[in-house]
Amino acid sequence: MTIKAVIFDLDGTITAFNLDYMTLRSEVRGFLIRTGVPASVLFVNESIFDMLNKTEIFMKNSGKSTRTLEKVRNEALAIAERHELEAAKTTCLLPNVLETLKILKEMGLKIGLCTVNSEKSASYILKRFGVASFFDAVIPRNKVKRVKPSGEHLEAVLKALKVSPKEALLVGDATRDMECAKELKVMAVGLSTGVSTQKELMNAGANYLVTSIADLPSLVETAKLDAKQNRKRRAGLK
Repeated sequence: MTIKAVIFDLDGTITAFNLDYMTLRSEVRGFLIRTGVPASVLFVNESIFDMLNKTEIFMKNSGKSTRTLEKVRNEALAIAERHELEAAKTTCLLPNVLETLKILKEMGLKIGLCTVNSEKSASYILKRFGVASFFDAVIPRNKVKRVKPSGEHLEAVLKALKVSPKEALLVGDATRDMECAKELKVMAVGLSTGVSTQKELMNAGANYLVTSIADLPSLVETAKLDAKQNRKRRAGLK
């Protein structure tokens, strides 16, 4: 099947990653500890989503109500959103992003965004840099129950774009992007401009590696050619 859609991560892929995530994690961890979650199960080197998953388990086992859990989760994510909005004010669009988005649109491709950022911070960034109109679907963390690396997040983008996993390509700078793409058998493109190294991206399931977003249009053409050659080989075996 041919590529019909390109799905992007946001921080580290479209914009420079400048979020002070260690301070963010420390603040969220401190908040969760104050709500009663044991400090021994929360680690500052894990994502806030991992912390919230542990919080959910602890609170359910402690007999806490769904309403209480939802309140704690919302307050923790509000902390994250505050940090994201601050980072959004000072980030910059990565080189060649605008030009590449224009080329992909001219190629007739759908474009999606799959980000763990809040809807408010993602919208702010896209509008600030004047690129919101390029995206046919934007799925921030607010729109799904489980974010990347869960395949649920990427699956929501595919459904919004009305494409199958074999018709899409996911571009991201983090291992969680590669992992969710691998889970759904979506072609994964690792971009070494953010939090993960090329080796980490490959180990997490990247099918291709690029050092610039400008490489994407030619990569899409290469993927189409590879698919065509694979079809010919399979036909020859029959």
